[in-house]
Amino acid sequence: MRRLSRRKALSLVKELDAFPKVSESYKETSASGGTVSILAFSAMALLAVLEFFVYQDTWMKYEYEVDKDFSSKLRINIDITVTMKCQHVGADILDLAETMIMSNGLQYEPVIFELTPQQRLWQREDALVEPLNACRIHGHVYVNKVAGNLHITVGKPIHHPQGHAHIAAFVSHDTYNFSHRIDHLSFGEEIPGIINPLDGTEKITYNNNQMFQYFITVVPTRLKTYKISTDTHQFSVTERERVINHAAGSHGVSGIFVKYDTSSLMVTISEQHMPLWQFLVRLCGIIGGIFSTTGMLHGLVGFFFNCICCRFKLRVYRPRQDVQVHNQINNVNNHHTPLLADDALQE
Repeated sequence: MRRLSRRKALSLVKELDAFPKVSESYKETSASGGTVSILAFSAMALLAVLEFFVYQDTWMKYEYEVDKDFSSKLRINIDITVTMKCQHVGADILDLAETMIMSNGLQYEPVIFELTPQQRLWQREDALVEPLNACRIHGHVYVNKVAGNLHITVGKPIHHPQGHAHIAAFVSHDTYNFSHRIDHLSFGEEIPGIINPLDGTEKITYNNNQMFQYFITVVPTRLKTYKISTDTHQFSVTERERVINHAAGSHGVSGIFVKYDTSSLMVTISEQHMPLWQFLVRLCGIIGGIFSTTGMLHGLVGFFFNCICCRFKLRVYRPRQDVQVHNQINNVNNHHTPLLADDALQE
């Protein structure tokens, strides 16, 4: 009984076979079919390799949402070299709430303006022949996430109840020179490999009353990749510079002013990768599509070719027996035609 049930089940499964096998004796091959098969397999292999490269590649997805974090602090990373002595310049930050941020995290280092920080690492102390004519201001500070103003101007900053001020009375006006180089300026945690818009910016001036302004819009950014996941900030910048001339109506203070404002939108950048199931579906679509398309095209071209060739053969080519019979009929007609003509004359 078990064997009969197994046979019935096996026969039922065979009846449900959607891929019946055709005997080899019923198959017919041709040169054109082989050529089309070679082209189809070549196209399948090429597209499959290209699809594999696409599967290995990754891309970035950008999403936007409202930044709901207002209580955290914003980190500002600074590395600016100014062509003035360190005892003559000072840097501080004043936010929109008229709150002066302590710049204790900034360091003042006397350097040579022509040398970058990388070049200074290779400069020996006993090989210094040029005077230290510049001041490198570098470090980081934490500020509130509101609009603020980072400025570097003449004199050291001091605190007082009415706000803040810089002691510039003991600095000669002839020593004012705010030519500078921004080696690095960024917001948020530092991420290796990211180049910020102002990195490497250098401004040279020969006027003692020059003002440099940078208007920056900071955008909170959340970065999610397979190697790193962190919160940082991107920014865009607009530059402006002008000469202070009170007589001409150009008021202000000589110095470097970086005015920043934070955006209310946060950008989430995530690294995307094609899943394995999608790669397999696309691969099956490529193979099945090429196989079906080439089969239909081959059959269509063969159908038209057979139709044209059949008509051509019926008009020009005939079997040998038909040709012999046709020649015999023509010969008989040629022999009887004169006899019929003579009989008609005698009558």
